Amino acid sequence: MSGFATASTVSEGGLLSRPARVVVADDQPDVRTALGLLLKGEGHQVETAGSPAALLEALGRGADLVLMDLNYTRDTTSGAEGLDLLHRLRERHPGIPVLVMTAWGSIELAVEAMRRGARGFVLKPWENGPLVQLVAAELSEAARRAAPAPVAGGSHDLAVASRVQAELFPRHRPALDTLDYAGLCLQAGAVGGDLYDFLLLGPGRVAFLLADASGKGVGAALLMAHLQALLRSQAARALDDLPGLLADVNAQFLASTAPEHYATLFFGVYDDAARRLRYANCGHNAPLLLTADGGTSRLPGTAPAIGLLESWRAATASVTLGPGDLLLLFSDGVTEAGRTRADEFGEARLAEAVRSRRRLGVSDLLPSLVSAVEAHAGVAHEDDLTLVALRGR
Repeated sequence: MSGFATASTVSEGGLLSRPARVVVADDQPDVRTALGLLLKGEGHQVETAGSPAALLEALGRGADLVLMDLNYTRDTTSGAEGLDLLHRLRERHPGIPVLVMTAWGSIELAVEAMRRGARGFVLKPWENGPLVQLVAAELSEAARRAAPAPVAGGSHDLAVASRVQAELFPRHRPALDTLDYAGLCLQAGAVGGDLYDFLLLGPGRVAFLLADASGKGVGAALLMAHLQALLRSQAARALDDLPGLLADVNAQFLASTAPEHYATLFFGVYDDAARRLRYANCGHNAPLLLTADGGTSRLPGTAPAIGLLESWRAATASVTLGPGDLLLLFSDGVTEAGRTRADEFGEARLAEAVRSRRRLGVSDLLPSLVSAVEAHAGVAHEDDLTLVALRGR
């Protein structure tokens, strides 16, 4: 059968032994041209299609992978045409892996596409490096499963959720003159309910998020994807009206989730020139601030958790981060590690661990703190461990 790697095209290492044939479908000519040049530069054979009909025609000539948009000229917003196209493609060519392209405003559409059989999604505007890596990984996996066996529904759903969540963590850090920062999340299972994010809001303005959704596993991961989509789609409002942004997000989250579902959230906007972090702490753990002169303090809550109350208001506060000051955001999985044996890691141990490692750069500090937690509570995490460190320079 043409359209996917057969046994004769798979090398000993599980890779195609010939250039892969990739079909790119998008109704925008400039997008087709850019993606075609990028993938050809990686050694792939590329055919482009500007419509659903053209894509199905191209697949009749064989393909190893499809990279397709979900919105086309006849239906530019809902994605219904793209989902219908995906359904027809999966029926006619079940062995071809499909990656879908979407924007943050339609992140839930991408999740639905993956539930219907897409292997992954690419965010527009895309970054060349991650896109090339995703295409290579899917081609390699497709080659290894040249004679695919049926996958149990539960395992498939978990794999889909894991791939979705991996795409939601930030892939780069916008540069700031007065601040170094880094984030790290280690999930207790294949997916989790913690999230951190870095959002560029304008020149010298970056938003820092750390959130923790109620529950565990796939349910918590989907809640967190929903919350992140709400925040990302409106993030620019944080520059002028952070309380209003969060109030609207709370209302939308509350209206679209069950009463028992909620999320804690720290949302801060850093002004590079002023060295000032304006923030709202919505029911989250109080971040730990260690100043260059050895002082220690915490940033208390300014609002209730997201998704619990209809009558919801947020206050904001601010903190200046001078050279050498260190602010650590963390989820409760860090301080509550060891709870099952009645000996939590706790905030006091965390503060001491930070003090003893404060000379480390932020990218080295976070894994070192995780090692300290694991030395105390063991490497089998009871909950997700998420940390974000901000250090003034």
